[in-house]
Amino acid sequence: MTTQPEQVLENNLISQLVALGHKSVVIKTEEDLVSNLKSQLEKHNKTTFTAAEFDRIVIHLSKGNIFDKAKTLRDKYVLQKDNGEKAYIEFINQDFWCQNQFQVTNQITINGKRENRYDVTILINGLPLVQIELKRRGIELKEAFNQIQRYQKESFASNNALFNYVQIFVISNGVDTKYYANSQKQSFKFTSFWGDEKNKKITQLDKFASIFLEPCHIAKMITKYIVLHESDKILMVLRPYQFYAVEAIIDRVKNSDKNGYIWHTTGSGKTLTSFKASQILTHNPKIKKVVFVVDRQDLDDQTVREFRAFDKDSIDGTENTKMLISQFLDNNRPLLVTTIQKLNSAISKAKFRKQIEALKDEKIVFIFDECHRSQFGDTHKRIVSFFTNHQLFGFTGTPIFVKNAISKKSIKQTTANLFHECLHKYVITDAIRDENVLKFSIEYYNVFKSKGDVDETKVEDINKQEVYESDEYLNTIANYIIANHNRKTHHRTFTAIFCVSSVDILIKYYDLLKAKKEAGEHRLNIATIFSYNVNEEDKDANGQIQEEDVNDDKPVNKHTRDKLDEFIADYNQQFGSKHSTKDGVAFLNYKKDISKRVKNKQIDILLVVNMFLTGFDSKSLNTLYVDKNLNYHGLIQAYSRTNRILNEKKSQGNILAFRNLKQNTDDAIALFSDKNAQETIIIAPYEEQVKKFNEAYKVLMGIAPTVDSVSDLVTEEDELEFAKAFREIMRLKNILSSFIEFTFDDTYMKDQEFADYTSKYLDLYDKIKTNNQKETVSILDEIDFELELIHRDEINVAYIMKLLAQLKDAKPKDQEKQKKQIIDLIAGESELRSKRVLIEKFIQNNLPKINDSETIEEEFKNYWQEETKKALQELSTAESLKQDKVEDIINDFLFTGRMATEDEVIEALEKQPSVLQRESISTRITEKIKDFVKTFINGVDN
Repeated sequence: MTTQPEQVLENNLISQLVALGHKSVVIKTEEDLVSNLKSQLEKHNKTTFTAAEFDRIVIHLSKGNIFDKAKTLRDKYVLQKDNGEKAYIEFINQDFWCQNQFQVTNQITINGKRENRYDVTILINGLPLVQIELKRRGIELKEAFNQIQRYQKESFASNNALFNYVQIFVISNGVDTKYYANSQKQSFKFTSFWGDEKNKKITQLDKFASIFLEPCHIAKMITKYIVLHESDKILMVLRPYQFYAVEAIIDRVKNSDKNGYIWHTTGSGKTLTSFKASQILTHNPKIKKVVFVVDRQDLDDQTVREFRAFDKDSIDGTENTKMLISQFLDNNRPLLVTTIQKLNSAISKAKFRKQIEALKDEKIVFIFDECHRSQFGDTHKRIVSFFTNHQLFGFTGTPIFVKNAISKKSIKQTTANLFHECLHKYVITDAIRDENVLKFSIEYYNVFKSKGDVDETKVEDINKQEVYESDEYLNTIANYIIANHNRKTHHRTFTAIFCVSSVDILIKYYDLLKAKKEAGEHRLNIATIFSYNVNEEDKDANGQIQEEDVNDDKPVNKHTRDKLDEFIADYNQQFGSKHSTKDGVAFLNYKKDISKRVKNKQIDILLVVNMFLTGFDSKSLNTLYVDKNLNYHGLIQAYSRTNRILNEKKSQGNILAFRNLKQNTDDAIALFSDKNAQETIIIAPYEEQVKKFNEAYKVLMGIAPTVDSVSDLVTEEDELEFAKAFREIMRLKNILSSFIEFTFDDTYMKDQEFADYTSKYLDLYDKIKTNNQKETVSILDEIDFELELIHRDEINVAYIMKLLAQLKDAKPKDQEKQKKQIIDLIAGESELRSKRVLIEKFIQNNLPKINDSETIEEEFKNYWQEETKKALQELSTAESLKQDKVEDIINDFLFTGRMATEDEVIEALEKQPSVLQRESISTRITEKIKDFVKTFINGVDN
């Protein structure tokens, strides 16, 4: 037998869990589950319930969604007993997590929209808190994830919805095992392997179970290491490196008075780790205050928002030093978030210092964010000399070592000097290997290549300032960015930062790009931000990222400030805002707004000198243009703005360097990971990517040698193999597309061939969707088609209108060819396929009757409105719906993004169905309304 059947895997796992201390119990139905819950809650609470009392508990437990239930689990329930007394019922012991009742069962069957049978369930005090889905060896892990997704739609919320109490899902095929938190918003990208303290992955199911599913450990993960994210209403579970970091800090505080620092690479979730450490430490009675310190006001605000998102009552920001003092003195405020500047003011200015004198000898734990930036200087000395019973912990993605330290008064201050020992390390190679951040694609563009034979992997080492500031140089780079921005950002699906060497150069670039936009050379949205304070003449000397902010107490460069006001006026005109540089507060408000608009993809390129190159997170940012010197931690910090995980289309962070940064990049990678880490951190060059694509093409040819042969695939297994093979082609083409030199001529596959296979791939997806509406189960349900790899934002209805105008004006002999190209384009674009029949009908019937191509758009709008009205009437008639109610449902959906509830859909029916029919009818109508919106409204500018 080459593969281990699921049943063997399941039986072995249950035997292992029983040996670990979970008691085996037979539960096959919802009734069994509820009955077992009663006996386990009685045992845990050392009481008994009458039938009526337990009914009240079940009603209480049945309320709410996944997020609400996570809160219910952690709260005690005040039970009104039959005799009039009150009893406090605990659902899980969070303080002594080992003191709970642990059970394991398998094959529980729940009837919802469909009957589902779940693999292995771990119950704690009778509630299903861990659900394990298994696939036989050789099956891709994503299929287990997709199966759980299906259960969530079909049955977890049915009956008493007790399976919405699941806190952690585990998926495994025996060889690979991952876990993730239960949530209504889920993506396979956010599943995690468990690992050891050295970040070695534990993938085999038996080894994973022996550690992660051991009763005390799984209970600790649920009670201590799941965070309820208040603003998104989702559950988040810590990854192993976050778990070990928090545990290391807690252990340090418990058993020592020494300091320590955590080296976790940029983008690995340090805010969540530091929040959880802070939260747990506030429960330590020996600690008076936990103070989380950042080094910029905007980071203070950002951290407050993020901390509040995890726990809305956890903190308030400190708007000024006076407020910081009042929070220090407030005994009900165990956790503070403040800036290094306000903290410095509190302990150095006599009027403030006197007020907090009483806290001098109290145990205070300081946690410093990005401690490579904030802790070098006199402030550190003041903190440690004022607070006599302090303990300091730092978080950094790029520590300061002797090699990358800047000398101050001939002393090189390192992270270890200030914070002592590194308590846990998770470097960039670990994060890339675990797919928690992306690799980088680094291209070096040699502006001077025409001046002689130069190694193309290195930019010519010209360091003359006048060359880098010349109009010819700046114009060449501006043109290059304009020409290649669409390719780098997948036609503006993503955004970019352009960092330059000085404010003077930035001003030149901004004016140049603005002039080119006004001349019609591009339509990119450009914005900028920089400090107008007088700075020391660094002039890009050492490649470090200097702290750049506005301070009202510092002298002002009038020319710089006037230019920034001019640029902000452009920004205000574009976005209808009223920002200015009148003072530091106004500047900070502009900075916050620009940050928000970059994250919302309203700005294509943000021009900066140093701002936003550290501490700024935007998942939609994928490209960094570099025309400045960078090295060591400054370089890694800047590059890391681009490599946050988002979706399948964002396959890497793009770095386009116009300076000679090859050696600096190699040195930085060696310092912050190891000298052999190049292949892990940087994606393979273009030639190797082409080879991978051609290998994938050979695999595809072995399954479907021609486009037509896809239609001849006999079994679902064959169709699944085709889908997987072409999905790999799409993934690799997505990476290739970001290379400036990419053309299909370099591959075995032709451009048209790719488009034709894409159309067949989408046909297969449509077939599965149709089968799902007929409620037939298919093995193809469990493959993720990753349609975002096909969708291109620039191909929409407006774009098709332009092509139709060209078609109308074309010579008769070219019209058939152009018509086929348009129809093929629609067939190969996932967002337009639902509109395909209607657009083809317009081309066949309406286009020939239009005399003036200028009127095509108007004629199409009229046609579309008529077809929309007709389709709405047909939908209402076919399902016996009140048309005005359907219009209300659609309008609400478009405005709020929330689809109507089952009751709201049923209310729209002319005649009320029976109770047994309600759910299936409501589901069918809901899907039809969503399809209507997708076809007639999404992507159409009416």
